[in-house]
Amino acid sequence: MAPAPPPAVSFSPAEVQRRLAAGACWVRCGARLYDLTGFLRHHPGGEQLLRARAGQDVSADLDGPPHRHSANARLWLEQYYVGDLQGDPQVGPGRGHRPPTLPADLVDWRKPLLWQVGHLGEKYDEWVHQPVIRPIRLFHSDLIESLSKSVWYSVPVIWMPLMLYLSWSYYQTLAQGNVRLFESFSTEYSVAMPESVFPGLFIMGLFLWSLLEYLIHRFLFHMKPPSNSYYLIMLHFVLHGQHHKAPFDDSRLVFPPVPASLGIALFYLILRLLLPEAVGGVLFVGGLLGYVIYDMIHYYLHFGSPHKGSYLYHMKAHHAKHHFAFQKSGFGISSKLWDHFFHTLIPEEPHLKMQ
Repeated sequence: MAPAPPPAVSFSPAEVQRRLAAGACWVRCGARLYDLTGFLRHHPGGEQLLRARAGQDVSADLDGPPHRHSANARLWLEQYYVGDLQGDPQVGPGRGHRPPTLPADLVDWRKPLLWQVGHLGEKYDEWVHQPVIRPIRLFHSDLIESLSKSVWYSVPVIWMPLMLYLSWSYYQTLAQGNVRLFESFSTEYSVAMPESVFPGLFIMGLFLWSLLEYLIHRFLFHMKPPSNSYYLIMLHFVLHGQHHKAPFDDSRLVFPPVPASLGIALFYLILRLLLPEAVGGVLFVGGLLGYVIYDMIHYYLHFGSPHKGSYLYHMKAHHAKHHFAFQKSGFGISSKLWDHFFHTLIPEEPHLKMQ
């Protein structure tokens, strides 16, 4: 699953305190020390929660409250292991914490993964849902590899100008007063579409995207490829499996422009075939804004530090549970609306309380 941990190193309490004073966030479980400095922004409970526990034994926190950490979360913790605390009989080796064993590597991380994952067969589903803290390379070609990655700000930079331009263009078309719905079926019962319908159609587009977001995530991204299908396993991994394997690879958190363009073009063509150009166009630009919001929220849920108790704070915790424990539920990213509707909410833990 991950690179082999470094050889056991011992740290004196004084050395641990020096590192804490320098701003590092080290915690321990029994005698085992973990450097969580690089995980602070990612932690679903917020950076301050971990900072408050710096230098402390967090063994009890793993079992809750506020919640019991999943097996994947405990495996994730082991990737931050740096050594043992020496010199204190209260935290001797094996006292209070039995670390899980990291699974053996099933792939060669020195080579592109896309051509390897299809050979995992029945082991793929378990392997892909055991997250690691390392970046992923998919392709041999540097050019194709670069097209499979993207920085977060490419999404608003590329798609917001298009959304604004098309919004103005379609509003102007509606303002001309010659757009009618159902005109291709019956002129007698066609419905005039003045510019006043623009806000309603735009909001409908946002709403339509929220449904597509849920359906794509649930039924495409979380399909379980047959264990004997090399190419379907590859397809799943390139679409979404890579993100579950390396959830904090910041170059793979938003859709790259080239593959995103294909999906966006398909969405536009379907609306264009079903509806008058201006009507379908307004729905499209509403959906396009919904997509931009979705991708920005998704990035923020992984790398942001939302204010405790805020909407995004709860969505960050919700999404982390999806990654680490409940991969078959909690498919909403920007909201839980459709998880409520389709009964795929992540189950609430008993005795949950805020810290």
